[in-house]
Amino acid sequence: MTGQPEHVVIVGAGLGGLRTAQQLRSAGLQGRVSIVGAEPRLPYDRPPLSKQLLTGEWDAERTGLAGQDAFDELGVRAHLGNPAVALRPGDRTHELELADGAALHADAVVIATGLVARELPDQPAHVHTLRTLDDALALRAALETADSLLVVGAGFIGAEVASSARTRGVAVTVVEALDVPAVHALGPQLGPLAGRLLTEGGVELHTGAKITRFGDAPHGVAVELADGRQLAADVALVGIGAVPRLDWLAGTGLDTSAGIACGPTGRVHGMDGVWALGDVAAWHDPAHGGRHRHEHWTSAGDQAAVVARDVLAAPPPPPAVPYCWSDQFGLKIQILGRPELGEEVVPLHGTGLDGGPVRGTVAAYVAGDRVVAVAGFGAARLVARYRPLVAAGAPVSEARATAAALS
Repeated sequence: MTGQPEHVVIVGAGLGGLRTAQQLRSAGLQGRVSIVGAEPRLPYDRPPLSKQLLTGEWDAERTGLAGQDAFDELGVRAHLGNPAVALRPGDRTHELELADGAALHADAVVIATGLVARELPDQPAHVHTLRTLDDALALRAALETADSLLVVGAGFIGAEVASSARTRGVAVTVVEALDVPAVHALGPQLGPLAGRLLTEGGVELHTGAKITRFGDAPHGVAVELADGRQLAADVALVGIGAVPRLDWLAGTGLDTSAGIACGPTGRVHGMDGVWALGDVAAWHDPAHGGRHRHEHWTSAGDQAAVVARDVLAAPPPPPAVPYCWSDQFGLKIQILGRPELGEEVVPLHGTGLDGGPVRGTVAAYVAGDRVVAVAGFGAARLVARYRPLVAAGAPVSEARATAAALS
Protein backbone atom coordinates (compact mmCIF):
# COMPACT_ATOMS: atom_id res chain seq x y z
CA MET A 1 0.00 0.00 0.00
CA THR A 2 1.41 3.38 -1.02
CA GLY A 3 0.03 6.80 -0.12
CA GLN A 4 -3.20 7.18 1.79
CA PRO A 5 -5.58 4.23 1.86
CA GLU A 6 -8.83 4.69 -0.04
CA HIS A 7 -10.87 2.68 2.45
CA VAL A 8 -10.03 1.73 6.04
CA VAL A 9 -12.24 -0.91 7.66
CA ILE A 10 -12.08 -1.08 11.45
CA VAL A 11 -13.31 -4.39 12.85
CA GLY A 12 -14.61 -3.69 16.34
CA ALA A 13 -16.92 -0.90 17.49
CA GLY A 14 -15.63 -0.48 21.01
CA LEU A 15 -13.27 2.10 22.45
CA GLY A 16 -10.32 0.97 20.32
CA GLY A 17 -12.30 1.08 17.10
CA LEU A 18 -13.79 4.49 17.83
CA ARG A 19 -10.45 6.00 18.85
CA THR A 20 -8.82 4.62 15.70
CA ALA A 21 -11.41 6.34 13.51
CA GLN A 22 -10.95 9.59 15.41
CA GLN A 23 -7.18 9.39 15.22
CA LEU A 24 -7.24 8.60 11.50
CA ARG A 25 -9.26 11.72 10.78
CA SER A 26 -7.13 13.79 13.15
CA ALA A 27 -4.00 12.60 11.33
CA GLY A 28 -5.42 13.66 7.98
CA LEU A 29 -7.08 10.62 6.40
CA GLN A 30 -9.25 11.71 3.46
CA GLY A 31 -10.53 8.29 2.38
CA ARG A 32 -13.51 6.27 3.52
CA VAL A 33 -13.76 4.73 7.00
CA SER A 34 -16.10 1.90 8.00
CA ILE A 35 -16.58 0.37 11.45
CA VAL A 36 -17.93 -3.16 11.91
CA GLY A 37 -19.39 -4.12 15.29
CA ALA A 38 -20.83 -7.36 16.67
CA GLU A 39 -23.19 -5.52 19.01
CA PRO A 40 -26.07 -3.41 17.66
CA ARG A 41 -25.08 -0.53 19.95
CA LEU A 42 -22.93 2.48 19.19
CA PRO A 43 -19.62 2.50 21.11
CA TYR A 44 -19.94 2.67 24.87
CA ASP A 45 -17.59 2.80 27.84
CA ARG A 46 -16.92 -0.50 29.61
CA PRO A 47 -15.32 0.53 32.96
CA PRO A 48 -18.61 1.91 34.38
CA LEU A 49 -20.39 -1.40 33.71
CA SER A 50 -19.05 -2.99 36.90
CA LYS A 51 -19.30 0.21 38.91
CA GLN A 52 -21.57 3.20 38.27
CA LEU A 53 -24.02 1.33 36.05
CA LEU A 54 -24.21 -1.65 38.39
CA THR A 55 -24.88 0.49 41.46
CA GLY A 56 -27.59 2.42 39.60
CA GLU A 57 -25.68 5.70 39.77
CA TRP A 58 -25.59 5.84 35.96
CA ASP A 59 -28.18 4.88 33.38
CA ALA A 60 -27.24 3.03 30.20
CA GLU A 61 -27.24 6.15 28.03
CA ARG A 62 -24.52 7.76 30.11
CA THR A 63 -22.04 5.04 29.12
CA GLY A 64 -22.14 6.08 25.45
CA LEU A 65 -18.87 7.22 23.90
CA ALA A 66 -20.24 8.60 20.63
CA GLY A 67 -23.64 9.12 19.07
CA GLN A 68 -24.67 8.88 15.46
CA ASP A 69 -23.95 12.59 15.01
CA ALA A 70 -20.31 11.97 15.95
CA PHE A 71 -20.07 9.18 13.37
CA ASP A 72 -21.58 11.48 10.75
CA GLU A 73 -19.11 14.23 11.61
CA LEU A 74 -16.21 11.78 11.27
CA GLY A 75 -17.57 10.47 8.00
CA VAL A 76 -17.69 6.93 9.33
CA ARG A 77 -20.12 4.31 8.09
CA ALA A 78 -21.12 1.90 10.84
CA HIS A 79 -22.14 -1.73 10.34
CA LEU A 80 -23.48 -2.60 13.79
CA GLY A 81 -24.97 -5.88 14.96
CA ASN A 82 -23.32 -7.49 11.94
CA PRO A 83 -20.02 -9.06 13.05
CA ALA A 84 -17.14 -10.04 10.80
CA VAL A 85 -17.03 -13.76 10.07
CA ALA A 86 -14.04 -13.99 7.72
CA LEU A 87 -11.08 -12.01 6.41
CA ARG A 88 -9.69 -12.83 2.99
CA PRO A 89 -6.36 -11.08 2.41
CA GLY A 90 -5.43 -9.93 -1.08
CA ASP A 91 -2.43 -8.36 -2.77
CA ARG A 92 -3.92 -4.86 -2.90
CA THR A 93 -7.25 -5.10 -1.10
CA HIS A 94 -8.71 -7.31 1.58
CA GLU A 95 -12.24 -8.69 1.70
CA LEU A 96 -14.13 -8.75 4.97
CA GLU A 97 -17.21 -10.95 5.08
CA LEU A 98 -20.00 -10.00 7.50
CA ALA A 99 -22.53 -12.25 9.18
CA ASP A 100 -25.33 -11.24 6.82
CA GLY A 101 -23.24 -12.23 3.79
CA ALA A 102 -22.23 -8.71 2.81
CA ALA A 103 -18.59 -8.05 1.88
CA LEU A 104 -16.46 -4.97 2.49
CA HIS A 105 -13.31 -4.33 0.48
CA ALA A 106 -10.51 -2.25 1.98
CA ASP A 107 -6.85 -1.53 1.39
CA ALA A 108 -6.31 -1.14 5.16
CA VAL A 109 -7.90 -3.21 7.93
CA VAL A 110 -7.62 -2.52 11.65
CA ILE A 111 -8.68 -5.32 14.03
CA ALA A 112 -9.98 -4.24 17.43
CA THR A 113 -12.58 -6.90 18.23
CA GLY A 114 -11.91 -7.09 21.96
CA LEU A 115 -12.63 -9.97 24.29
CA VAL A 116 -15.41 -12.34 25.27
CA ALA A 117 -15.94 -13.39 28.86
CA ARG A 118 -14.44 -16.73 29.84
CA GLU A 119 -16.88 -19.26 31.31
CA LEU A 120 -16.49 -22.31 33.54
CA PRO A 121 -17.23 -25.80 32.22
CA ASP A 122 -20.96 -26.61 32.37
CA GLN A 123 -21.75 -23.09 33.54
CA PRO A 124 -25.55 -22.72 33.85
CA ALA A 125 -27.22 -20.16 31.62
CA HIS A 126 -28.55 -18.18 34.60
CA VAL A 127 -25.01 -17.60 35.96
CA HIS A 128 -23.88 -14.15 34.88
CA THR A 129 -20.74 -12.95 33.17
CA LEU A 130 -19.87 -9.28 32.67
CA ARG A 131 -18.43 -7.99 29.44
CA THR A 132 -21.17 -6.11 27.57
CA LEU A 133 -23.70 -3.45 28.45
CA ASP A 134 -26.48 -6.03 28.17
CA ASP A 135 -24.56 -8.25 30.63
CA ALA A 136 -24.37 -5.37 33.11
CA LEU A 137 -28.05 -4.50 32.77
CA ALA A 138 -29.04 -8.11 33.34
CA LEU A 139 -26.84 -8.37 36.44
CA ARG A 140 -28.17 -5.08 37.80
CA ALA A 141 -31.74 -6.27 37.36
CA ALA A 142 -30.92 -9.51 39.19
CA LEU A 143 -29.29 -7.67 42.10
CA GLU A 144 -32.36 -5.48 42.60
CA THR A 145 -34.19 -8.40 44.21
CA ALA A 146 -31.22 -10.37 45.55
CA ASP A 147 -30.00 -10.69 49.13
CA SER A 148 -26.79 -12.53 48.27
CA LEU A 149 -24.23 -12.73 45.46
CA LEU A 150 -21.59 -15.33 44.72
CA VAL A 151 -18.63 -14.05 42.69
CA VAL A 152 -16.23 -16.53 41.13
CA GLY A 153 -12.88 -14.80 40.61
CA ALA A 154 -11.12 -12.19 42.77
CA GLY A 155 -9.55 -10.20 39.95
CA PHE A 156 -10.46 -6.60 39.27
CA ILE A 157 -13.83 -7.34 37.62
CA GLY A 158 -14.89 -9.69 40.40
CA ALA A 159 -13.78 -7.23 43.08
CA GLU A 160 -15.50 -4.29 41.41
CA VAL A 161 -18.76 -6.22 41.14
CA ALA A 162 -18.41 -7.29 44.78
CA SER A 163 -17.86 -3.65 45.77
CA SER A 164 -20.90 -2.48 43.81
CA ALA A 165 -23.07 -5.22 45.30
CA ARG A 166 -21.98 -4.30 48.83
CA THR A 167 -22.95 -0.70 48.05
CA ARG A 168 -26.42 -2.03 47.28
CA GLY A 169 -26.50 -3.87 50.63
CA VAL A 170 -26.11 -7.33 49.09
CA ALA A 171 -24.17 -9.99 51.00
CA VAL A 172 -21.21 -11.12 48.88
CA THR A 173 -19.08 -14.26 48.81
CA VAL A 174 -16.02 -14.35 46.54
CA VAL A 175 -14.36 -17.63 45.51
CA GLU A 176 -10.85 -17.49 44.04
CA ALA A 177 -9.05 -20.59 42.72
CA LEU A 178 -5.60 -19.05 43.27
CA ASP A 179 -4.06 -18.40 46.66
CA VAL A 180 -3.74 -14.64 46.09
CA PRO A 181 -6.46 -12.28 44.81
CA ALA A 182 -5.68 -10.12 41.75
CA VAL A 183 -2.32 -11.85 41.40
CA HIS A 184 -2.26 -11.47 37.62
CA ALA A 185 -2.57 -7.69 37.91
CA LEU A 186 -0.67 -6.98 41.13
CA GLY A 187 1.62 -9.95 41.70
CA PRO A 188 1.97 -12.13 44.83
CA GLN A 189 3.23 -9.37 47.15
CA LEU A 190 0.60 -6.70 46.47
CA GLY A 191 -2.27 -9.03 45.60
CA PRO A 192 -3.03 -9.67 49.31
CA LEU A 193 -3.81 -5.95 49.70
CA ALA A 194 -6.62 -6.39 47.17
CA GLY A 195 -7.80 -9.31 49.29
CA ARG A 196 -7.85 -7.09 52.35
CA LEU A 197 -10.03 -4.58 50.50
CA LEU A 198 -12.54 -7.36 49.93
CA THR A 199 -12.62 -8.66 53.49
CA GLU A 200 -12.51 -5.20 55.07
CA GLY A 201 -15.41 -4.30 52.77
CA GLY A 202 -17.54 -7.03 54.31
CA VAL A 203 -16.97 -9.74 51.70
CA GLU A 204 -16.58 -13.41 52.63
CA LEU A 205 -13.45 -14.41 50.70
CA HIS A 206 -12.32 -17.97 49.91
CA THR A 207 -8.89 -18.28 48.24
CA GLY A 208 -7.28 -21.46 46.95
CA ALA A 209 -10.84 -22.64 46.42
CA LYS A 210 -11.46 -24.45 43.14
CA ILE A 211 -15.02 -25.05 41.96
CA THR A 212 -15.63 -28.64 40.86
CA ARG A 213 -19.24 -28.28 39.76
CA PHE A 214 -22.39 -26.26 39.93
CA GLY A 215 -24.89 -27.87 42.27
CA ASP A 216 -28.64 -27.86 42.65
CA ALA A 217 -30.24 -24.97 44.51
CA PRO A 218 -33.98 -24.49 45.11
CA HIS A 219 -33.49 -20.80 44.45
CA GLY A 220 -30.44 -19.11 42.99
CA VAL A 221 -27.10 -20.81 42.40
CA ALA A 222 -24.97 -23.36 44.28
CA VAL A 223 -21.37 -24.48 43.74
CA GLU A 224 -19.33 -27.31 45.16
CA LEU A 225 -15.65 -26.76 45.99
CA ALA A 226 -12.84 -29.29 45.65
CA ASP A 227 -12.74 -29.76 49.43
CA GLY A 228 -16.44 -30.70 49.48
CA ARG A 229 -17.82 -27.42 50.76
CA GLN A 230 -20.94 -26.05 49.15
CA LEU A 231 -21.78 -22.37 48.73
CA ALA A 232 -25.05 -20.87 47.54
CA ALA A 233 -26.41 -17.44 46.72
CA ASP A 234 -29.37 -15.80 45.04
CA VAL A 235 -27.23 -14.59 42.12
CA ALA A 236 -23.84 -15.66 40.79
CA LEU A 237 -21.25 -14.00 38.57
CA VAL A 238 -18.27 -15.71 36.95
CA GLY A 239 -15.46 -13.19 36.53
CA ILE A 240 -12.43 -15.25 35.56
CA GLY A 241 -11.07 -13.14 32.75
CA ALA A 242 -11.76 -13.05 29.04
CA VAL A 243 -10.36 -14.37 25.77
CA PRO A 244 -9.72 -12.61 22.43
CA ARG A 245 -12.52 -12.76 19.88
CA LEU A 246 -10.49 -14.18 16.99
CA ASP A 247 -12.31 -17.28 15.75
CA TRP A 248 -13.36 -15.40 12.62
CA LEU A 249 -9.68 -15.25 11.53
CA ALA A 250 -9.36 -19.04 11.36
CA GLY A 251 -9.05 -19.06 7.59
CA THR A 252 -6.20 -16.54 7.39
CA GLY A 253 -3.40 -18.82 8.53
CA LEU A 254 -2.53 -16.45 11.39
CA ASP A 255 -1.49 -17.97 14.72
CA THR A 256 -3.93 -16.37 17.13
CA SER A 257 -3.32 -18.67 20.10
CA ALA A 258 -1.71 -15.86 22.12
CA GLY A 259 -3.39 -12.93 20.41
CA ILE A 260 -2.54 -11.47 17.02
CA ALA A 261 1.23 -11.14 16.67
CA CYS A 262 2.12 -7.54 15.77
CA GLY A 263 5.12 -5.31 15.45
CA PRO A 264 5.66 -2.30 17.73
CA THR A 265 3.24 -0.17 15.66
CA GLY A 266 0.46 -2.73 15.46
CA ARG A 267 1.26 -4.12 12.00
CA VAL A 268 0.13 -7.74 11.87
CA HIS A 269 3.01 -10.10 11.14
CA GLY A 270 2.54 -11.97 7.90
CA MET A 271 -0.25 -9.80 6.51
CA ASP A 272 0.35 -6.50 4.70
CA GLY A 273 -2.17 -3.72 5.16
CA VAL A 274 -3.57 -5.15 8.39
CA TRP A 275 -3.12 -3.77 11.91
CA ALA A 276 -4.43 -4.89 15.30
CA LEU A 277 -4.77 -3.12 18.62
CA GLY A 278 -6.28 -3.40 22.06
CA ASP A 279 -7.15 -6.61 23.87
CA VAL A 280 -6.62 -8.91 20.88
CA ALA A 281 -3.20 -7.62 19.81
CA ALA A 282 0.16 -8.93 21.05
CA TRP A 283 2.52 -6.06 20.21
CA HIS A 284 6.28 -6.39 20.18
CA ASP A 285 7.76 -4.48 23.12
CA PRO A 286 10.99 -2.82 21.93
CA ALA A 287 11.93 -1.80 25.49
CA HIS A 288 11.66 -5.22 27.14
CA GLY A 289 11.50 -7.66 24.23
CA GLY A 290 8.85 -10.24 23.46
CA ARG A 291 5.20 -9.59 22.73
CA HIS A 292 2.59 -8.39 25.17
CA ARG A 293 -1.19 -7.90 25.17
CA HIS A 294 -2.35 -4.84 27.11
CA GLU A 295 -5.93 -5.60 28.18
CA HIS A 296 -6.62 -2.12 29.53
CA TRP A 297 -8.81 0.87 28.68
CA THR A 298 -5.98 3.36 28.26
CA SER A 299 -3.95 1.02 26.06
CA ALA A 300 -6.70 0.91 23.43
CA GLY A 301 -6.57 4.68 23.02
CA ASP A 302 -2.77 4.84 23.13
CA GLN A 303 -2.42 2.12 20.52
CA ALA A 304 -5.10 3.67 18.29
CA ALA A 305 -2.96 6.80 18.01
CA VAL A 306 0.07 4.71 17.00
CA VAL A 307 -1.85 2.61 14.47
CA ALA A 308 -3.57 5.59 12.84
CA ARG A 309 -0.27 7.30 12.21
CA ASP A 310 1.33 4.11 10.96
CA VAL A 311 -1.54 3.55 8.50
CA LEU A 312 -0.84 7.03 7.11
CA ALA A 313 2.95 6.71 7.30
CA ALA A 314 3.01 9.69 9.67
CA PRO A 315 5.45 10.19 12.59
CA PRO A 316 4.39 8.20 15.66
CA PRO A 317 3.17 9.84 18.87
CA PRO A 318 5.45 9.81 21.95
CA PRO A 319 5.62 6.43 23.70
CA ALA A 320 2.97 5.94 26.36
CA VAL A 321 3.40 4.33 29.77
CA PRO A 322 0.99 1.41 30.26
CA TYR A 323 -1.64 2.36 32.84
CA CYS A 324 -4.69 0.76 34.38
CA TRP A 325 -6.90 1.33 37.39
CA SER A 326 -9.69 -0.25 39.39
CA ASP A 327 -12.23 1.53 41.61
CA GLN A 328 -13.37 -0.63 44.51
CA PHE A 329 -14.40 -0.20 48.12
CA GLY A 330 -13.96 3.55 48.13
CA LEU A 331 -10.46 3.80 46.67
CA LYS A 332 -8.65 3.62 43.36
CA ILE A 333 -5.98 1.03 42.63
CA GLN A 334 -3.57 2.36 39.99
CA ILE A 335 -0.80 0.59 38.10
CA LEU A 336 1.84 2.23 35.91
CA GLY A 337 4.07 0.04 33.75
CA ARG A 338 4.26 -3.75 33.66
CA PRO A 339 4.34 -5.39 37.12
CA GLU A 340 4.81 -8.87 35.65
CA LEU A 341 8.36 -7.86 34.69
CA GLY A 342 9.29 -7.11 38.29
CA GLU A 343 11.63 -9.34 40.27
CA GLU A 344 11.00 -7.68 43.62
CA VAL A 345 8.66 -5.15 45.20
CA VAL A 346 10.04 -2.08 46.98
CA PRO A 347 7.69 -0.19 49.35
CA LEU A 348 7.64 3.58 48.74
CA HIS A 349 4.74 4.98 50.78
CA GLY A 350 2.31 3.71 53.39
CA THR A 351 2.37 0.66 55.60
CA GLY A 352 -0.02 -1.69 53.85
CA LEU A 353 2.69 -4.25 53.17
CA ASP A 354 3.44 -4.35 56.89
CA GLY A 355 -0.17 -4.85 57.94
CA GLY A 356 -1.07 -1.15 58.14
CA PRO A 357 -3.87 0.60 56.21
CA VAL A 358 -4.18 -0.34 52.55
CA ARG A 359 -5.02 3.24 51.62
CA GLY A 360 -1.92 5.30 50.88
CA THR A 361 0.29 2.31 50.05
CA VAL A 362 2.56 2.75 47.02
CA ALA A 363 5.22 0.30 45.85
CA ALA A 364 7.64 -0.09 42.95
CA TYR A 365 8.25 -3.25 40.93
CA VAL A 366 11.96 -3.58 40.22
CA ALA A 367 13.87 -5.71 37.72
CA GLY A 368 17.60 -5.65 38.23
CA ASP A 369 18.10 -2.09 39.44
CA ARG A 370 15.34 -0.57 37.28
CA VAL A 371 11.77 0.43 38.04
CA VAL A 372 9.41 -1.36 35.64
CA ALA A 373 6.12 -0.50 37.36
CA VAL A 374 4.51 1.32 40.27
CA ALA A 375 1.22 0.49 41.99
CA GLY A 376 -0.74 2.54 44.48
CA PHE A 377 -3.87 2.15 46.59
CA GLY A 378 -5.87 5.32 47.13
CA ALA A 379 -2.78 7.42 46.43
CA ALA A 380 -3.39 9.05 43.05
CA ARG A 381 -1.33 12.16 43.81
CA LEU A 382 1.70 10.08 44.75
CA VAL A 383 1.43 7.57 41.91
CA ALA A 384 1.40 10.36 39.32
CA ARG A 385 4.85 11.50 40.46
CA TYR A 386 6.37 8.16 39.43
CA ARG A 387 5.19 8.14 35.82
CA PRO A 388 8.45 9.71 34.48
CA LEU A 389 10.52 7.19 36.42
CA VAL A 390 8.58 4.23 35.02
CA ALA A 391 8.79 5.70 31.51
CA ALA A 392 12.56 6.04 31.82
CA GLY A 393 13.17 2.73 33.59
CA ALA A 394 14.89 4.76 36.28
CA PRO A 395 17.15 3.20 38.93
CA VAL A 396 15.33 2.18 42.10
CA SER A 397 17.49 4.70 43.98
CA GLU A 398 15.62 7.49 42.15
CA ALA A 399 12.30 6.02 43.25
CA ARG A 400 13.49 5.90 46.84
CA ALA A 401 14.75 9.49 46.60
CA THR A 402 11.38 10.61 45.20
CA ALA A 403 9.57 8.81 48.00
CA ALA A 404 11.75 10.54 50.60
CA ALA A 405 11.10 13.94 49.03
CA LEU A 406 7.33 13.32 49.04
CA SER A 407 7.20 12.09 52.63
